[in-house]
Formats: sequence, structure tokens, C-alpha cells
Amino acid sequence: MAHPIEGIMGVSMEKIREMVDVNTIIGEPITAEGTTIIPVSKVSFGFASGGSDLPTAVSEKFAGGSGAGVTVKPVAFIIIKEDGDVELKELGGKTSPVEGVMDALPGLIDKLKGMKKPDKTEE
Repeated sequence: MAHPIEGIMGVSMEKIREMVDVNTIIGEPITAEGTTIIPVSKVSFGFASGGSDLPTAVSEKFAGGSGAGVTVKPVAFIIIKEDGDVELKELGGKTSPVEGVMDALPGLIDKLKGMKKPDKTEE
């Protein structure tokens, strides 16, 4: 005979599976005026379960419980244009200041090169 905690865990995991499927992460495509937009989300979930056998004078009893939480956060959109051009538009800021600096560095170098004074020997 299966332990009662197995039933509690099984039901909880099945409910999580019902809530979170592939359509939660990669959403249904939306098409308008020849452009298709596909939402992309980050899904996080937590699960806890526990229980104990309680000895009593009458018989052995079991007490237990479980819980779960799910978070769905939109992170990007895949945009497919009518001409076949595909773009990924991310939502939100950079994850760290260093990442922002690294992304801006090539543009900054180009600007510095453009500001360089002409060498008088070249004239």
C-alpha cells in the first residue's frame, strides 16, 4: 500500500503540470497586418510537501500537506515580419551594470574615434 504522502505529492505535481505547459513559456502567436508576435515568458515554481505518522492509542494516523507557487514573467517577444525578418525584443533592463557597459562599449569607441583631432602631419 502506498504511503499517503505519495498521494499528496502526486496531486500537487499534477496540478502544477496543468498550470505550466509549453504554451505558458512560448505563448500563442498573435498576427496583425502581416506581422506575427510570439510572447516568451520565464516560468518559476516552487513546491513543498511534508507529513508525519502520528501514533495514537486507537491507530496510526497520518497528517500532511503540500503547497506550490508559480510565477510567470514576460521576458521577450519574437517578432516575425511579413518579409521574413525576425527580431527578438527583450523586456526590462540589463541584469547587471557590467552587461550594460559591455553593450555600449563598441558605440563609445566609434564616437571616440570620430572625435580624434586630425594629425597636422597629414595635411
